[in-house]
Amino acid sequence: MQMSDDRNMNENHRKSHLPLEDWADYRESVRAELELVIDRTLPPLRGIMRYHMGWENEQGDAGQPRPGKFVRAILHMLSCGAVGGDAAQTIPAAAALELIHNFSLIHDDIQDGSHERRGRPTVWALWGTSQAINVGDFLFALASLALLRLGDHNVPGEDIVHSFQLLAEACKDLCEGQYLDLEFEKRVDITLEDYLGMVRRKTAALIAASTSMGAHLGGGGERVSHFHRFGEALGIAYQISDDILGIWGVKKTTGKSVEADLRQRKKTLPVVYALRESKDRATLAGIYSANEIKGSDIPVALEILDRSGAREYAQGLVEGYFHQALVQLEASGVGADRSAPLVRIAQFLREREY
Repeated sequence: MQMSDDRNMNENHRKSHLPLEDWADYRESVRAELELVIDRTLPPLRGIMRYHMGWENEQGDAGQPRPGKFVRAILHMLSCGAVGGDAAQTIPAAAALELIHNFSLIHDDIQDGSHERRGRPTVWALWGTSQAINVGDFLFALASLALLRLGDHNVPGEDIVHSFQLLAEACKDLCEGQYLDLEFEKRVDITLEDYLGMVRRKTAALIAASTSMGAHLGGGGERVSHFHRFGEALGIAYQISDDILGIWGVKKTTGKSVEADLRQRKKTLPVVYALRESKDRATLAGIYSANEIKGSDIPVALEILDRSGAREYAQGLVEGYFHQALVQLEASGVGADRSAPLVRIAQFLREREY
């Protein structure tokens, strides 16, 4: 009994020290920058963007806001500060990263036919596909304008150009990753290497750009490459954790139906593992090969995934990539002390429930 009580106490203690509220000042400063950029647009279009960002409801009222986590912005600013830079100077770049991320979310919801995000209707579900595409494109354009505002913060021109290059390369990778993610829906022969190649592009590339851009703007010099690899490893761990939540998470907490990825035949890490290792892989392959996954197939697929050990395998990979991320922090000279800000947010991303 004592061991169980101690374990529960340690778990609660650990989670209580990982909330994003620890970086509330960063989040508020980035939100202010985002509002400055977004609120210069036409009122109806502005309202849709503010809705997607979680600041307002569809009627334009504050209501019960559901803002995003601003993970990429926080990682960017913490990386800048970790190498001795002034994080406040890089707020426009942090905003640009969030704009790119949200552009990709709006388009992703359209391509996946997702009706909900963060527990609310998606943009396309409320305003239609055409307007949602337009809003996503608009956020993409605003990201460049936000990045140019680095000049107002006395960032040298060559550093702004380099930031543009990093962001453009991340966008290229993101689109390649999205292509692969959609293409994999049609196949059941996806290998772990295929999956990791997709995730490195779709998710990890923008997180790696966040950390490396922050380190570069902070004057990190040769250490920037370590921050890039830190962000990439953390991004892979983040996506695998998201895959786990997509199947075994609680909808009230995640804001997403646990059946969504299964119905869309997404080749998430647990599914890739089970299709290869489960003794019931033929049955699972049959479900995923069908033109449409029926509601009655969902419990069968979930049971196969549970029995296969896919969740434990996926969690093991999360731990492995989290460790790789810490190794890169150590190599950068920043260190990997558990109380360091970058380690603390990495822990949050590793253990999050939403």
